[in-house]
Amino acid sequence: MTEFTELGALTNFSFLRGASHPHELAAAAKALGHAAIGVADRNAFASVVRAHVAAREHGLRFLPGTRLCLTDGSEYLAWPTDRTAWGRLTRLLSAGRMASPKGECRIGRDALIAHASGSVMAMIAPDEGGDDFAARLRADAMALRPHLALPLFCAVSHRFRGDDRRRLDALVRLGVPLLAAGGTRYHTPARRRLADVLTAIRLRTTVDALGFAAEANAEAHLKPPAEMLRLFHGHEEAVANTQRVVKACHFSLDELRYEYPQEVLDVGRTAQQTLQARIAEALASRWPDGPSAKLRRLLDEELALISQLDYAPYFLTVHEIVRFAASKGILFQGRGSAANSAVCYVLGITAADVETHDLLFARFLSTARNEPPDIDVDFEHERREEVIQHIYERYGRERAALCATLARYRPRSAIREVGKALGLTEDVTAGLAKSVWGPRGDRDMTEVAAEQGLDAAGDPRLAMALELAEEIQDFPRHLSTHVGGFVITEGPLVELAVVSNASMADRTTLEWDKDDIEALRMLKVDVLGLGMLTCLRRGFELIERHHGKRIRLPDLKPTDPRVYDMLCKADAIGVFQVESRAQMNMLPRLKPREFYDLVVEVAIVRPGPIQGDMVHPYLRRRDGLEDATIPSPTDGDPDELRAVLKHTFGVPLFQEQAMRIAIVAAGFTPTEADALRRSMATFRDEGKVAAFREKFIAGMHRRGYPQDFAERCFQQIEGFGSYGFPESHAMSFALLVYASAWVKCHHPAVFACALLNSQPMGFYAPAQIVRDARNHRVQIRPIDANHSDWDCTLEAAPGSAEGLALRLGLRLVSGLSQDVVTNLAKERAARGAFVSIADLARRAPIDRSALEALAGADAFRGLGRDRRAALWDTAALSAPAPPLAAHEGAETAPRLPRATAGEQTVLDYAGTGLTLRAHPMKLLRSQLDALGLADTRALAAAPQGRSLWLPGLVLVRQRPGSAKGVVFFTIEDEHGIANLIMYPDIAERFRATVVAAKLILAEGTVERHDTSEVPIIHLLVRRVSDRTDLLATLHHLDEARWDGAMARADEVQHPDYRRDTQPRLRLPSSRDFH
Repeated sequence: MTEFTELGALTNFSFLRGASHPHELAAAAKALGHAAIGVADRNAFASVVRAHVAAREHGLRFLPGTRLCLTDGSEYLAWPTDRTAWGRLTRLLSAGRMASPKGECRIGRDALIAHASGSVMAMIAPDEGGDDFAARLRADAMALRPHLALPLFCAVSHRFRGDDRRRLDALVRLGVPLLAAGGTRYHTPARRRLADVLTAIRLRTTVDALGFAAEANAEAHLKPPAEMLRLFHGHEEAVANTQRVVKACHFSLDELRYEYPQEVLDVGRTAQQTLQARIAEALASRWPDGPSAKLRRLLDEELALISQLDYAPYFLTVHEIVRFAASKGILFQGRGSAANSAVCYVLGITAADVETHDLLFARFLSTARNEPPDIDVDFEHERREEVIQHIYERYGRERAALCATLARYRPRSAIREVGKALGLTEDVTAGLAKSVWGPRGDRDMTEVAAEQGLDAAGDPRLAMALELAEEIQDFPRHLSTHVGGFVITEGPLVELAVVSNASMADRTTLEWDKDDIEALRMLKVDVLGLGMLTCLRRGFELIERHHGKRIRLPDLKPTDPRVYDMLCKADAIGVFQVESRAQMNMLPRLKPREFYDLVVEVAIVRPGPIQGDMVHPYLRRRDGLEDATIPSPTDGDPDELRAVLKHTFGVPLFQEQAMRIAIVAAGFTPTEADALRRSMATFRDEGKVAAFREKFIAGMHRRGYPQDFAERCFQQIEGFGSYGFPESHAMSFALLVYASAWVKCHHPAVFACALLNSQPMGFYAPAQIVRDARNHRVQIRPIDANHSDWDCTLEAAPGSAEGLALRLGLRLVSGLSQDVVTNLAKERAARGAFVSIADLARRAPIDRSALEALAGADAFRGLGRDRRAALWDTAALSAPAPPLAAHEGAETAPRLPRATAGEQTVLDYAGTGLTLRAHPMKLLRSQLDALGLADTRALAAAPQGRSLWLPGLVLVRQRPGSAKGVVFFTIEDEHGIANLIMYPDIAERFRATVVAAKLILAEGTVERHDTSEVPIIHLLVRRVSDRTDLLATLHHLDEARWDGAMARADEVQHPDYRRDTQPRLRLPSSRDFH
């Protein structure tokens, strides 16, 4: 019996065309009896790694292919027969993409012929053939004959319109062998509806308006071989030809061999010798008296393993990159499991001290991990582009590219786009989308619809939209550029993978993401951006400029008691990693007094320790409320586990500890221990954790450990899942926690200035950073056209903290570009301060919109012009002069009505995102007091269990995955910040308010935990209402009283200045984390 293989299935990586994942097609092929399968996406190999892995899991032979869509409209299927042919096809696709805007690929017929050697190709028969197609097919068959591994085929699939037999007979007469194809776009007929929706989304229309673009039937599904034989009865040679292709195409993605770049090697030395020379240089420089015996031993062990696995070029490549950064004064720090490595530490890639701390190299590199090491390096986020461009300049764009990241459909985008395609109104899709919380969705969409007053049961179109929105989730939407994952090769990268233009200028990107790269065991160097490194570099520069002290990151020894005093009080707004609600609540409970406490602080507020029930036992034992009992084995070293767990009071908080317990107490090898760690994240759904559980508990029991203790240990380890921190990673971050806390503690003005100039980053918006600086006695000076630069700056101020005042910078002004500010500052420096708005407009190259932005930010008050007057002047400057104006006297400046305090606050937020005037809640306070509502001062003084009503502006809302549906709010009023907790039933009942409100009114019970440092206070919410409507009244309000009357803006004739006569408060968006 003739076999059939589907060779050209489209996957959903032919964006908005294929309607099935690669793994779905592989699973369906196995179930239908196929022995092999090929995928061929449009001008791409984007899906082939995933399809390759899925086919291997199902025991299928896999043929990677592509569907080449030429600029003249003809289309070809192409499959490489060997590694060389693969390289030609990736080069062809790369050339087509690099010559086109992002997302396009232009391939001409000449280029196709030039890159065809060694491939098998089939020209796809169009639905409507004709003389043009016949001539082109014959001509291409002749032109490609010397190059192809097999004669050119004509790929044909059934259209199921009643004329397939006649069409096949006509194609046979052209004299080009036929190749049977299924026209597969999805793995099951049930996906036909989704295929139509994808087409409608792609064509930006509705399913009802698709016409002939809609699927005529559901036959574009993967079919069993027997069905294809039946369809091609009388033309069995077309089916047999699929096996000719399978036999000719020997190439497998497993043949792709990564070759490390050689530039980093010294002349006359191997990679290993060069690495050892670099380490010798570093040791001589950093340890002039020689390394300790421990460090020397660690280096020897690591170097032996690096040599065995031939990874020396990888370390040299990363080292070269960080050396470049250091030469340019760019702060950097390696993190993640790489901080376990003595080699990385000595080379300066990482900063975690492997001499002082007992770190686990096997967490980073081992003989059985069967993957390259992964070194993540953070650079200043503002200067990371310099590092990226250095990599391109050193290795060239044919050898270096960023890997992709996959943008997927999530609940909100899914319901919006599917609903639109199915003709739902915008208000319906917007209402549904706004009610969905989190990237994965959190409940049945029919419940969401019911809350919106929609009846899915009675509306088939709505029901279909909800169903298909669920089905499309996790579909790839488009490829984006990874934040910093570089692939660098010795040979041309374009012969290994497809390289494309990125959306950003001067960047190139692969079409494979980090998972694809890892599956193919390619080297990836992560060049990541970290805002805190930018903040610290800026802070160190300000300290040197204003205090004459030069500070480097390694100079900060984590021993200053004042820094720990500050952290124990949860005074941590802006401090790296410990500024979140959960971290600030943990600080007074953990009471850090030394560096390792900060390591624990970073790691303990994570889903792993929380889900493993490690937090409370650790805190109780730390406070002496519970004994840190660690059993001993019946034989061997009685303190073997104590050595592993002594620093964390017998509670495993880090992945390295989990691995060591498995090795020391359960008899695992280091390789098995690493497999256990990985299984928690990788195999949970496949039940493979159970095998490790049995081995772990049996191993501990065999050593004489109590059964319940062994089970509890495994339960804690299992809690880590994919969320547990490596100790080395926590240690790397703890160094930055201390450094940022040190700057905040000793130089609060510097810290606030550097933090504002490094935005966007962190948990808090500029308004909260400025408020916190004021709380630390830092004088804040407003934006001023004659004094402000682009960045915030520091000015002498004897009464302020550090003797410095913080001048807000023009970077905070909405709608103002840095180029405009640079020109303004140059003119000011060259010819002195501006004396009027007209003088500024005359001297500086600035357009009307920039002048209006400055006026709206109240930046001309120093020139004697308040916001209203400045806006009048700005409009007058550009208004056309009336006839005979030159013969009239100077126009008398109008007396503009005074703006209320509320209007000033509203316009401050509109212009700069913050105010130095009255807080919005202060302006509303008289109304709130009349309702008997509390404020954050009352909350701070309230005893445990008291009920109260608390209003506030929403700063942050969180629903961590580890919190089992609990929602956490951070709100603010004029006196401070408060933390709210809502259990799932409350959050569900008041869902619309929880998701969208800007000002809330919460009623609940005070939860108070008094510590020796500061009390930890929450409001446990029972009810919550949305009072965002109150913000609309702000423009009426003055600080002294509430007056509904307001001077009419239309009493003044504005010469072409148009503004809303009732401005609304535009608060910065809350920072939401799911």
